[in-house]
Amino acid sequence: MMPFTAHLYKWYELHARNLPWRDTCNPYHVWLSEVILQQTQVAQGTAYYHRFISRFPTVAALATASEDEVLKLWQGLGYYSRARNLHKAAQQVMGQGGQIPTDYAALRRLQGVGDYTAAAICAFAFGLPYAAIDGNFYRVTARYFGIHTPIDTTEGRKQFKALGEMLIDRKAPARFNQAMMDFGATWCTPRQPRCTECPLAAECCARAENQVLQLPVKAKRTAVTTRYFHYIIPVFESEGRAHTVLYGRPAGDIWTGLFTPPLYETAEPATADEVAEAIGCDATALVAIACNLRHQLTHRTIIASAYRVHLADRTAAQALFQRISPQHSPNFVPFDSLENFAVPRLVEKIFERL
Repeated sequence: MMPFTAHLYKWYELHARNLPWRDTCNPYHVWLSEVILQQTQVAQGTAYYHRFISRFPTVAALATASEDEVLKLWQGLGYYSRARNLHKAAQQVMGQGGQIPTDYAALRRLQGVGDYTAAAICAFAFGLPYAAIDGNFYRVTARYFGIHTPIDTTEGRKQFKALGEMLIDRKAPARFNQAMMDFGATWCTPRQPRCTECPLAAECCARAENQVLQLPVKAKRTAVTTRYFHYIIPVFESEGRAHTVLYGRPAGDIWTGLFTPPLYETAEPATADEVAEAIGCDATALVAIACNLRHQLTHRTIIASAYRVHLADRTAAQALFQRISPQHSPNFVPFDSLENFAVPRLVEKIFERL
C-alpha cells in the first residue's frame, strides 16, 4: 500500500462520515445518492435521498412516475437536468430487463451517467476497482502530488484518470473512494484546508511549495452573466376560485420543464413603468411583490422582480399572457393548486410572498 493511501486510511478511521447510502450495496440507492450529491451539499442532499427512496423505492417505481412528479420531488435541488436524466435512465433500465448494469461500459450508456457516476456505482455497489474522480479527488491529488496540469483539459483528465487507476485499492475500492471523498470534503477543502492538522502534510508538494490554494488548476473560467427577470402574476376569479397562469419552461434554457408565471426578460434593469409599457398593461395595475430579488446559479446571476395584476376574467389573463409569451401555452391554475406544480426555487420564493 502506498504511503498516501495508508495515511488516508488512518485519517478515515477517525473521521469517516456516517451517511445513509454507505450502509447499502443496492445499486439503485448508490446511483440515486451520487446523482443527488452532484452540485449539492450532503446536508441538503440527505433529506432528498430519503424522500426519493420513500416515494420511489425501486427503479421500476421511478421509471413509471411522470416527469412532473419527479421534478416536483426534486424541487429546490437545482440542476434539474439531473432529475430528468435520472428518470430517463430508469426507463432505459426497465426497457432492458429491469436490472441496473453491473459493468462500467453499460452504466455509461445510461442517460446522464458520466465517468464519475459509473465509477462510483461500480465501486460502491459491485466492489469493482474504479476510482471515482470528482472535485475532491482532483483537489487532494493535485495538491499532494503537485500536479499543475489543468483539470479541465483532455491532457489533465487523462493524467488524473491514470493516477486514479494507480492509486485505487483493488481490494477495497469503496473504502478508498469514500476516504478520498470525505477527506476532500471536510479536510482538504477548496478555501480553508486544514493543513496544520493534515496527516498528508509532510509529503504534500503543494504545502512545500506554498501552492495549496493555487491547486488544482483550471484552464478556463466561465464568465458569470446577469439576467433580469420580470414575472407577471395574473390574478382572476373563475368558478369562485382565484386563479393565475403558469407555463412550462422550454428546452434550451434554464429550468427546462419547470413551471413559472409569465416572464418578461430585459437585457438591463427595468422599472415597473417600463415593464408595464412593454407588456401593454397600465402601470397602476402592477402591484410589486418582489423587487431586485437576487438568485445565484453557477454561471448566471438572476435579478428578479415580480408583479401581481388583477384581471377581469380568464380571457383577459390569456390576452395578457399572449402579449408576454406568445410562443408558449398557458396553464390556468387555481392558487390553491400551485403546490402541485414543480417550480424553480426562485419562483417558490416569490409565491411565498403572495
